[in-house]
Amino acid sequence: MSQEAFFHAESGTVRFWVKIDEAWVGASVRQEALHYRFCPTRTDDEPLRTFLNHVPELEAAVRRRIAAGSYQPVILREPDLTAIRAAQP
Repeated sequence: MSQEAFFHAESGTVRFWVKIDEAWVGASVRQEALHYRFCPTRTDDEPLRTFLNHVPELEAAVRRRIAAGSYQPVILREPDLTAIRAAQP
């Protein structure tokens, strides 16, 4: 069972879950990684809102990491998000 994504202020991460096959995989991404990938010119961005605006791309990054052999919880880093940019037209 999953819960809604949320911003965890103490760690500076958005924590979320992705359903892969029949299992929920825990994942997180730092607010700085979200900022620099999706809204680098803004000064008023909010990590959870940025996450919610890019859920499909972030879930795809988690799926790629799991397919490559990562264990959960998956911690998305900037190189994972750079791969999103490279995959977009």
